[in-house]
Amino acid sequence: MNQETIARIRAYAESCREEQRELLRQLGRIPAPSHQEDRRAAFCLDWLKRQGAEDVTIDPAKNVICALGCDEKKDLVVFAAHTDIVFPDQEELPMEEREGRLYAPGIGDDTANLVNLLLAARYLIRNRPNLGCGVLIVANSCEEGLGNLKGTRALFDAYGSRIRAYCSLDMHMPFCCRSAVGSYRYKITCRTEGGHSYADFGKPSAIRLLCGLADALYRIDPPPATSYNIGRIEGGTTVNSIAQQAYMLYEFRSESQDALAWMEYAFRDTLSRWEGLGGSFEVELLGVRPGSGAVDPAALDRLSRCTGEVVRTFSGQEPEWSAASTDSNIPLSLGIPANTVGTVRGALCHTRQEWVELDSLPEGLCIALGLVLELGGLFGS
Repeated sequence: MNQETIARIRAYAESCREEQRELLRQLGRIPAPSHQEDRRAAFCLDWLKRQGAEDVTIDPAKNVICALGCDEKKDLVVFAAHTDIVFPDQEELPMEEREGRLYAPGIGDDTANLVNLLLAARYLIRNRPNLGCGVLIVANSCEEGLGNLKGTRALFDAYGSRIRAYCSLDMHMPFCCRSAVGSYRYKITCRTEGGHSYADFGKPSAIRLLCGLADALYRIDPPPATSYNIGRIEGGTTVNSIAQQAYMLYEFRSESQDALAWMEYAFRDTLSRWEGLGGSFEVELLGVRPGSGAVDPAALDRLSRCTGEVVRTFSGQEPEWSAASTDSNIPLSLGIPANTVGTVRGALCHTRQEWVELDSLPEGLCIALGLVLELGGLFGS
């Protein structure tokens, strides 16, 4: 990246400083549970149109897609950030600002990165640099939890054969990802006859059996670089009833497809030992996030070297490469080079106390715009 381009990017980011903060405050208050991102999608669509975008739509998966220079013959490079957050709120999200930090559920994951993507898109809309390829700016749905990457799956169903590279903005600087962590997610329901807590004392309880299974699952010794988690348990009716039904949400993750297969076997084997103890178990597969597929190593290295240079230039830090479960799982599973990059500083993701450093926003915008200009040029040449 030449010094003139670096200076131009920094000047643009500085000119956006106050607007960037206000955009984050506005967008960060809008609730957006997975599958229910309609209000954020509408906000992004309207904002992009007001910046001069001529080809911007919301697809059936609730992705906001802004196409720039995408005639039918051009290859495409995608830049994305997800609109959904992990919390189920339907009312305006709480927000607090103090000591240079903005606190709100989902404010860093992924709202601040989405703001940086939108402002980078505006630079392209107004300046129309010739990148040699078409660019899709995508505010995508359903990255979190049981969203199961629905938005990105739909994007690749529609454009996959034309997409040469993909970059999502997610997490914190200087996080970078080029390897997909796959996962399996289940809902496990236990049912029993139940009864009265006194008169029928001793009858099998769905809660007791489910808790026993949960304890057994937590005793599994996983392969290296493999994790598992029970994220939710719910069941029963009243304090004086033996529970007739209870369920839990369970997942395991790994970079290794072999490790995922081993965990699937260990899960089924553990479950089998709790069958026939007075209750029945029903297992529902809620989602599978694919791991990395047969990506051309040279193309992935080319993308990642360019990403690393941009992050290094504007953050002053070495990129921290780590495998993760992000929207990049979909292109990587399809053999398409992809990176996920953090463009904000903050902490406490997936908690209601999540925060971002407001002063990091221009720095993050520099990374976002630098990636758009450099990767667009790299894969358009």
